[in-house]
Amino acid sequence: MTTLGFAMGSAWLSGINLYATVATLGLLQRFHWVALPGDMDVLGHGWVIGVAAALYAVEFVADKIPVVDSAWDMVHTFIRIPAGAVLAFGAFGGEEPAIRMIAMLLGGSVALTSHGAKAAVRLAANTSPEPFSNIALSLMEDIFAVGASFLLAWFPVLLLGVVAVFAVAVVWLAPRILRGLRSLFAPPTCEKPPL
Repeated sequence: MTTLGFAMGSAWLSGINLYATVATLGLLQRFHWVALPGDMDVLGHGWVIGVAAALYAVEFVADKIPVVDSAWDMVHTFIRIPAGAVLAFGAFGGEEPAIRMIAMLLGGSVALTSHGAKAAVRLAANTSPEPFSNIALSLMEDIFAVGASFLLAWFPVLLLGVVAVFAVAVVWLAPRILRGLRSLFAPPTCEKPPL
């Protein structure tokens, strides 16, 4: 269960903020505050931490700018989801290939749910003309990703429960969110006045 918690927790967090998650887990591994399972110990390598921290710095700025953040999220659909799959795959290092493949499939799916929810919320926030809600959301995501990475390090099974609840909530809320986004971006309809 601990390994499953690390696998799904890190995949889920990668959908929210991949670079902050990798840098935080890498630092925790590097300073021996936690022993990451399987092949995840590679996150503690200096170059991995450095690249993740540099990319996080870029994301920190880009994520605070309305519209740029949505473009960033769109591009990162092709980065966060596969990275979540890779993190889940790595957590099960040493296991038989079938188990690692299942972990990778589940990890990618979990990363998709968190990334999709984040992107939808940020897209909705961009409809507001003021930038403050966007900046506040971005800062909350940053704090949440780092804080949840610490939670994952010491209580992976607890974070696995959080991921499960989130997945159920996303499945339940997805149709409502899609309807809301569709109505938000639907072209206005003009009714002809009666004759």
